[in-house]
Amino acid sequence: MTQRILLWFRNDLRLHDHEPLHRAIASGAEIVPVYCFDPRQFDKTAFGFPKTGAFRAQFLLESVADLRRSLCGLGSDLLICQECPELIIPRLAAKLAISAVFYHQEATAEEQAVEIALSNALKPLGVRVQSFWGHTLYHPDDLPFDLSQLPELFTAFRKQVERDSSVNPPLPAPKSLPPLPEDLPDDWPDDSHKPGEIPTLADLGLMPPATDARGVLRFQGGETAGLARLKDYFWEGDRLRVYKDTRNGMLGADYSSKFSPWLALGCLSPRLIHAEVGRYEAERIKNDSTYWLIFELLWRDYFRFICAKHGSKVFYPSGLQGIPIPWQQDWQRFDLWRKGQTGFPLVDANMRELAATGFMSNRGRQNVASFLTKNLGIDWRMGAEWFESLLIDYDVCSNYGNWNYTAGVGNDARGFRFFNILKQSKDYDPQGDYVKHWLPELANVPAAKVHEPWKLLPVEQQRFGLRLGVDYPNPVVDLFKSAEANEKIYNAATQGWSAAPKPKALQRGKRRR
Repeated sequence: MTQRILLWFRNDLRLHDHEPLHRAIASGAEIVPVYCFDPRQFDKTAFGFPKTGAFRAQFLLESVADLRRSLCGLGSDLLICQECPELIIPRLAAKLAISAVFYHQEATAEEQAVEIALSNALKPLGVRVQSFWGHTLYHPDDLPFDLSQLPELFTAFRKQVERDSSVNPPLPAPKSLPPLPEDLPDDWPDDSHKPGEIPTLADLGLMPPATDARGVLRFQGGETAGLARLKDYFWEGDRLRVYKDTRNGMLGADYSSKFSPWLALGCLSPRLIHAEVGRYEAERIKNDSTYWLIFELLWRDYFRFICAKHGSKVFYPSGLQGIPIPWQQDWQRFDLWRKGQTGFPLVDANMRELAATGFMSNRGRQNVASFLTKNLGIDWRMGAEWFESLLIDYDVCSNYGNWNYTAGVGNDARGFRFFNILKQSKDYDPQGDYVKHWLPELANVPAAKVHEPWKLLPVEQQRFGLRLGVDYPNPVVDLFKSAEANEKIYNAATQGWSAAPKPKALQRGKRRR
């Protein structure tokens, strides 16, 4: 009897550089591709936010639809399930006489718990389970150290990897696929969850997100759109040559590559991007910008490897360093932050962009995260979960790793460092174009004054058509006094923690993913 392999797609919604698919084809088996919309992913976070908000969900639905079209174009199809994978896949395996299940493994505990539960459920059926690592530029087997010995500083990691490791070339996308087995039954294992059509946003309990014309880019989900973006940014627009110079921008479509949403769902493989950078360097130019794009992919690798090494510590309120900072859960101020009503234009503009589009620049993310933790002293996990809900490029390892870092509790953090919002505003938005783009109430304020509207005299407010406290809020805190107060709290926590004996285990922050 011909072997049958169930190919479980997760955050790897592509055909290129897909080792489970590549191995399944090489085995000569019949292939049954499956995607599960896990209802837990559309539940609430620990702080009560929609776990997968409308922007993320829309991008996911588009990506799954694109994967199905690609599979159908090669002679196969994609079975769609709305059920927990560890429940529906064993039923499918029994009904379809599946001999093996192939999938890409994840690095964090809750995702791994699903993998373990699935493996346990398949054992009595005699179904072999094989997992593959496929989300990073470098494979763990090719690192110059075991993951347990991963350096705790990014620079040390980068230097060793660049010196002693190499990136494997991406696997090619298949040109054809075997059709689905002809004997697929009409009576599926669960009539209420028939593998069939892709759900709508309404099916997932969500309203369609509004389209805001001010967004930097129309992010279309799927491998097809991801490959098109790569082609446009590298080859048609020839923008890679200036990436390092423009990457800290905040306004416009092309100040950075914008590959992150497609990377997050695995619509683009980092190894394919690496290969395209190499081709660009050979055919066009090799410079600091081409290196820097790979440098950013290395950061992405590092966060995933750190999560694989440290497990759930990345979710603790005390972070990877275990610093017991008494974080506040001030919902009133948190709501001002997430709604873009703090009175600091750079923070507010970025938070309104996120709420309106599901995206924000890297520079913006660093500033708003610093403000939440270092000026407001609010629990960084609240910010991380808000990002998890909204960001179309949400990646669990990068998101929580970056929040650890910015909050000063990450393994690569450097003490109490906060972003001077005013300096950042003048350095990266000197004419105020970005803040005016997202804060129309400040449209008439001149560039020299737009980043500090609280300094406007009454006569100036009248001249510029702005009433502070009415049209635009006064600052929620004093920027420097609040940072000074939170630095004292941080220093007291670090000094007390360094002198105290370390517990054997830290309590994990409540989190449902």
